[in-house]
Amino acid sequence: MDFDLTEEQRLLKESIDRFAADNAREPAQHGGAGDGAALWNGLAELGVLALPFAEEDGGIGGGPVETMIVMEAIGRALITAPYLSTVVLGGGFLRLGGTEAQRAEFIPQIADGSLKVGFAQLERQSRYDLYDVATTARRDGGDFVLDGRKGVVLGGDDAGLLVVTARTAGGRRDQDGITLFLVDANASGVSRHGMPAQDGTRVAEIALDGVRVPADRVLGEVDAGLPLAGRVVDVALAALCADSLGAMEELHRITVDYLKQRQQFGVTIGSFQALQHRAADMLVAVEQARSMALYAAMMAEEPDVRERRPAIAAAKAQVNRSSRLVGQEAVQLHGGIAMTWEYRAGHLFKRLTSNELLFGDTDHHLREVAEAGGLVEEI
Repeated sequence: MDFDLTEEQRLLKESIDRFAADNAREPAQHGGAGDGAALWNGLAELGVLALPFAEEDGGIGGGPVETMIVMEAIGRALITAPYLSTVVLGGGFLRLGGTEAQRAEFIPQIADGSLKVGFAQLERQSRYDLYDVATTARRDGGDFVLDGRKGVVLGGDDAGLLVVTARTAGGRRDQDGITLFLVDANASGVSRHGMPAQDGTRVAEIALDGVRVPADRVLGEVDAGLPLAGRVVDVALAALCADSLGAMEELHRITVDYLKQRQQFGVTIGSFQALQHRAADMLVAVEQARSMALYAAMMAEEPDVRERRPAIAAAKAQVNRSSRLVGQEAVQLHGGIAMTWEYRAGHLFKRLTSNELLFGDTDHHLREVAEAGGLVEEI
């Protein structure tokens, strides 16, 4: 199997790596209001906001490998712009489940940077289960009326459009009866409370009180939205693996540089064999994560959920493990400086820690692999 990038992919990598390096987020910026309009407009001008969409919808026609290239650069530079929430998640719902009219209306706005999207799925009781939905949607004439509460909505405070999971039938934990809605974030009955996450990204708590949504704003089929949600989240998990890979690469790089510069007992601490071994362990973990991030990118568009789900879960589990090892070793090898606000290492570790829990921690994904019988079929 050929893992080399095509000429177009190499050009994309060069462009996004250069852009990310020029716009890398400094430690002093963390916890603020995000990366700002200039950076978002720059991503739009570069074409990466249009990357995964079909050309007939106003996009460029890229795939998961192209998304991986972009997300790796974003993670390496600690960019907190809502690329994952808007392009990968929100755009993924439109790309995979939107009607022709919905795609025509919203995808060009995402591509030119004028529209940001949030995925309002998580609830107080749901943890990592996409099907645990208490938010309700009842029919009222030709519309639906939504009531409920959503939490930790990525990019939710700045989004103009929300993709909301709501229950139109069944009990709270039934896998049937879930419907996906496109909700105007500024509609009557929608209230938002934004806040910074620990890694500098922005999230929001969202309340839906009698929000009226027209029937033509339903994504996919009524009562059958869970398969679409699972498919889009798997694409997002593959992208998240790439984001973590980029952060790990940068954390390993600055740790090795520190070992080459920091002196103790008259010599650089990088000359100590024990520390060399630990830096080598970090490199092995990074390369393991790279292999699984590539695997996730290869499997992200697999239509058979029985093949895709355990593959993505296995990739996320391994990337989580690598993230934990690389982050902890980086802090240990740096010493106290790694946990200071002014130094980059601690913020990279925060990014990895946040990614580790997003859409399922290690135990959650290992359980899914085990329940699927593993990745290799028995002979």
